[in-house]
Amino acid sequence: MGTISAEQSREAVNLSNHTPFSKHLKSQLKETFFPDDPFRHISDHPPLRRTWAVLCYYIPILQWAPKYKHTLFASDLLAGITIASLAIPQGISYAKLANVPPIIGLYSSFVPPLVYAVFGSSNNLAVGTVAAVSLLLSSSIRGKVSPETEPELYLHTVFTAALFTGLFQLALGIFRLGILVDFLSRSTITGFMGGTAMIIILQQIKGLLGLQHFTTKTDLVSVVHAVFQNRQEWKWQSGILGLGFIVILLCARRLKEKVPRLFWVNAISPLAVVVMGGVIAFAVDGNNQGIPIVGDLKNGLNPISISQLQFKSPYVSIALKVGLISGLIALAEGIAVGRSLALFKNEKIDGNKEMIAFGIMNIIGSFTSCYLTTGPFSKSAVNFHAGCKTPMSNVVMAICMMLVLLFLTPLFKYTPLVALAAIIIVAMLGLIELHEMKHLFKVDKFDFCVCLAAFLGVIFVDMEVGLLASVGLSIIRALLHVARPSTCVLGKVPGTELYRDLEQYPELTTIPGVLILQLGSPIYFVNANYLRERITRYLEAEGDIIKEKGHDLQYIVFDMSGVCAIDNTGIGMLFEVHQMLRKREIQVALINPRLRVAEKLVAANFLDAVGKEWVFLSISDAVSGCRFTLNQADNLNEQEV
Repeated sequence: MGTISAEQSREAVNLSNHTPFSKHLKSQLKETFFPDDPFRHISDHPPLRRTWAVLCYYIPILQWAPKYKHTLFASDLLAGITIASLAIPQGISYAKLANVPPIIGLYSSFVPPLVYAVFGSSNNLAVGTVAAVSLLLSSSIRGKVSPETEPELYLHTVFTAALFTGLFQLALGIFRLGILVDFLSRSTITGFMGGTAMIIILQQIKGLLGLQHFTTKTDLVSVVHAVFQNRQEWKWQSGILGLGFIVILLCARRLKEKVPRLFWVNAISPLAVVVMGGVIAFAVDGNNQGIPIVGDLKNGLNPISISQLQFKSPYVSIALKVGLISGLIALAEGIAVGRSLALFKNEKIDGNKEMIAFGIMNIIGSFTSCYLTTGPFSKSAVNFHAGCKTPMSNVVMAICMMLVLLFLTPLFKYTPLVALAAIIIVAMLGLIELHEMKHLFKVDKFDFCVCLAAFLGVIFVDMEVGLLASVGLSIIRALLHVARPSTCVLGKVPGTELYRDLEQYPELTTIPGVLILQLGSPIYFVNANYLRERITRYLEAEGDIIKEKGHDLQYIVFDMSGVCAIDNTGIGMLFEVHQMLRKREIQVALINPRLRVAEKLVAANFLDAVGKEWVFLSISDAVSGCRFTLNQADNLNEQEV
């Protein structure tokens, strides 16, 4: 083969820079754990200012509190009172769902919001308990400890799970491991939350019908079987009252959709249902008339629960397990909600700061008789629409909850369980996103399968199986993308210097004797064999086409601008391909290998084997070089003749 003349004018590819390993490792770690580089603006500041900036980063209240204006307080006050009216019935309802005393749900809406106001970075998030995690705690822990026969031990295990959740979330935030939350894709969350909402709705049949006996399992078959097995316990009074409450709540939601400015009607409707139900139950002596009530709720603020944490086997293992799983779900929901609401105000929140805030919030919560809390969508959406300006709305909500705990808890004694069931059912209907599932089916069938795996797994087996099945499918998909990277043959757009995928644009022209392949994604051990086979197939197919036109394939050009990394197995594969092509007298040319890739190719002497003159900055340069060499060879042949 001929060589390219040094006189040919073209831009050279930088192959000389060498980055020390320590610098390269530092850069990789920085991009992995600090992609946003939060301290980039303070690198040149004096030490004292840098220290203050770091403190403000990790404790956001130091940043917004000094700038807080009294003009903002009116908005935060309205938002705080509004979400407090929602937090009371939700706190009681979700506590029953978690099989802990209702007062624990109110405790969990007092201390955690105060902690979040100090450490949280979102202006829109409202802190509280969530239904999915409440049910997950109940279904996981009651397998080891029964809430009916050992209520104190069960409650202490729930507090311990909250502690482990907080430690896990805090560690993720400090070490900036938010990448783990990314394994819960949007498809997974949609399916998991939809399936969880379905089984929570089914669980509320117990409250709607006033049943005394029910299954401890959460799957569809067990719940339906329990409902009909205990049909002699059905109470028509409870059922009629429950249907009435559901109609009221649905009408309030419909009103909000029709007239958005009346969102507050929907926000206070759960509290209105609780008050209405309490009045009815008191008036007719509901507990003796087929309408079971919550019962006594003691006055007073959160008691300290540090001494009640369980670190004995086997309780510590189950608390650790459920704490990690529920913590991951709570993080995914809280961060997703915070980011979604921030977009509407053109704000930005830091996921790692949120993890630290949630972690500290749950650690302190476990010390003060609270169970796991996060940023639920329903409460946060109400906070947003109520016009909140800063995290002060959480402080207002906490103060309202403090007043309720000190003076008003006896008023909720007559709250009917059926009212709580109705509140949960209507809240869960909003989590079944059928339109999103339909969208997934239309856009990406594999994403739909991921969503469906979570949905059906939760409904027919349990929550953990559904979540793991969906995450497993997502990981398999990611591995398939790595193991089977995208490659394509490029052709020239007529009249331009552009080269595009021939399959996408069949009208493109090819260069006689030259095959141009675009390699995408990292070249690793998992895909090296596939790429070798793929290149061989392209080579054979292109060779047959060129021979039909009376030409020989003389050059193969690898566009490596999309190859972001390569390992030793990948380099070995390139050597094998090069040797195979050299036996066929086909010259290899490389297009713009990235710096990290070029460094390894130089160190492995691959570029020496190919020839550094066959490394080009662009495809047009490579094609010109191939044509130049072909012309040289033709001229030489003519002279010999």
